[in-house]
Amino acid sequence: MTQDLSFFDKVNLNFDKAARYTDYPKGLLEQIKVCNSSCHFTFPVKRDDGTIITIHGWRAEHSHHNLPTKGGIRYSTLVNEDEIMALAALMTYKCAVVDIPFGGAKGGIQLDRSDYSESELERITRRYTYELIQKNYIGPGIDVPAPDFGTSEQEMAWILDTYLTMSPDKLDAIACVTGKPIEQNGIQGRREATGRGVVFGLEEVCSYEEDMKRAGLSPGLRGKTVVLQGFGNVGYNAAKYLSEYEAEIICIAEADGAIYNPNGLDFEKVATFRAENGSIRHYPDATFIENPNDCLELECDILIPAALENQLTAENVNRIKAKIIAEAANGPTTAEANEILQERGVLIIPDTYLNAGGVTVSYFEWLRNLSHVGFGRLGRRYEESAFNAMLHFIEQATGYQLTDDERGPVHGADEQALVNSGLQDTMVNAYQEIREIQLEHGKDKIDIRTAAYIKAIHKIAQSYMQLGIFP
Repeated sequence: MTQDLSFFDKVNLNFDKAARYTDYPKGLLEQIKVCNSSCHFTFPVKRDDGTIITIHGWRAEHSHHNLPTKGGIRYSTLVNEDEIMALAALMTYKCAVVDIPFGGAKGGIQLDRSDYSESELERITRRYTYELIQKNYIGPGIDVPAPDFGTSEQEMAWILDTYLTMSPDKLDAIACVTGKPIEQNGIQGRREATGRGVVFGLEEVCSYEEDMKRAGLSPGLRGKTVVLQGFGNVGYNAAKYLSEYEAEIICIAEADGAIYNPNGLDFEKVATFRAENGSIRHYPDATFIENPNDCLELECDILIPAALENQLTAENVNRIKAKIIAEAANGPTTAEANEILQERGVLIIPDTYLNAGGVTVSYFEWLRNLSHVGFGRLGRRYEESAFNAMLHFIEQATGYQLTDDERGPVHGADEQALVNSGLQDTMVNAYQEIREIQLEHGKDKIDIRTAAYIKAIHKIAQSYMQLGIFP
């Protein structure tokens, strides 16, 4: 039974399903699928009270067909070698799907961050970075970490500072990690990139009238009801940008429960309430649901799992009522649940595509760090001058003087605008290519996930063949 498989085995199951639609030799497919290397670190850390504890951490580099490898670092009690290898594999395929020239990697430390003080977390993060350096698992051209579940810009700043103190090449050392604070050579738009990318992807998927008709929905996001599982960085920003498209967030779930209002929730008020009270429990004007997993079974148009893997399983799949499953988390749907949902006509937008916004903008940050110049800095004023000159020419040619409202704000694209434009272009182009593959093979034969894997296999296989490793 598939529920007895490990997370990594389940990822490979999806790979094998897609590989049957390709004609690459078995040896090449095995090389793409296997995890190239992984390392388990154990190290002592002194707690604030003077006691010594042993910390377990991992880093896996799934594929070196492109360098550097790329993937987040997560802090969770669920972290183990199998999970890290599975997530590294998903990163490989994700980068290939959105045409980012990285191999896939992932790292993690087995802990509950709420059990540790900030000073303890800093010591743990710095020591973990030291282990990465010593074992050659970090570097601008080797392996570039980023934030993930349980980590943030703060941990990335500690990683950068530790790497800088030990780096023989200071010039490009700032590109050793992405997702950094803006003040530490981060990039505008990285914090919200995954959530914004989810919405860009949803917007594109929901724009096809034929596909929406099959799902029993009208095109577009406006008015669609959304259940959001997870209200961290990804969930919050997904809610933020969905509200701009006038989608209706009716339920928000966190680890300690969920809040539900069929008439809609104001995500900003929910975020403010949580910041003031430490929880969404007792939020006014909403029904509290004690078991957060019950939110998965609510009637809605779009269900967004934005927390951890294995949320939609054989146990609860028959109670899922959503018409679209938008995988903002990594691996939230098991293979068995995926098959059942597909048979029922549920549209599943897979993680290998939909949550690629984070790595896409991380790629932009990495390029920015290596070039040592911010996007838009060289051309912004030139664009403004060119636009003003064009408006002046129109006024001279027509004899009509434009009003301030007609002229509108005249400014060149800054870094935030360029990052958002690049992210949207990436998500749109990637889905169009995935959809073409699906149409080529037949929508009744392969789903979006399989089409995404087929695209990833093609991209990675071509890289290996160009390297001359395989004929």
